[in-house]
Amino acid sequence: MTKFGPAGNSPLFYQSGGKTSAEVPAWLKSIGLNAYEYQCGRGVRIKEQTAKEIGDAARKYDIAVSIHAPYYINLVKEDREALGKSQNHIMKSLYAASWMGASTVVFHPGGVGKMDRKEALLLAQKNLEETVNLIQQKGLSQIKLAPETMGKRNQLGTVEEVLALCQVADNIVPTVDFAHLHAVSGGGLTAREHFEEIVDRVEAVLGMKVLKNLHVHFSPIEYTAGGEKRHRNLEDEGFGPDFSPLAEIIKERNLSPTIICESSDRQAEDAIKYMETLEKLQ
Repeated sequence: MTKFGPAGNSPLFYQSGGKTSAEVPAWLKSIGLNAYEYQCGRGVRIKEQTAKEIGDAARKYDIAVSIHAPYYINLVKEDREALGKSQNHIMKSLYAASWMGASTVVFHPGGVGKMDRKEALLLAQKNLEETVNLIQQKGLSQIKLAPETMGKRNQLGTVEEVLALCQVADNIVPTVDFAHLHAVSGGGLTAREHFEEIVDRVEAVLGMKVLKNLHVHFSPIEYTAGGEKRHRNLEDEGFGPDFSPLAEIIKERNLSPTIICESSDRQAEDAIKYMETLEKLQ
């Protein structure tokens, strides 16, 4: 079954009387959603007790939980101190995920800077392999680490680059952010075949099991010549990508992805609209 939910706590949650993140799973259940991506983009500050409370509520209300790791992570680093900081952000995210019972930790691979993209990818793969060894030593390999496709040209995170990172270890899976891919391609996701190319490539490289349970980010997005500018929402006219082609593929191929909506200030409302789009097909 496809799961839908918001990235973080939607303004609608607070407008509905919600106060703490531990209340989010019950609220999501009440509005028909069944996934939640807890945001640690500005740092992992959640306490163990709070994380466990969120996890308990998520299990009670059957809400699939993931975590977005800090934005500061950059695996394209030769400097050991800088790399160590990124690895620490990843480890702290994984500990939070273990307390919360989250299945997946999403992270940004890093910036290319002045490096050749191939060299940047090789360095990121090497550093990710080292990070995976640390994860194994701490007994956290049961949580999936999910590099995200990125929306700016100066970031590591094309489909091919993310799939290459995923081949470093079995517990690494992709987060396919279709909004980012739309932005970095200058509005290139306009037809069903554009979505099929991405989906087919994931299956070809990582197999049907990974594709069937794909972790997805989706929202309208605004972009410039350099790629992503900012996330929009479905009330903003003229911003893609359209969810309908992906919904058709999900239905026809019997996929069960988790769709996390990152729409600006309407992530819960838009997640419901995406869910309804799929339900109409089914």
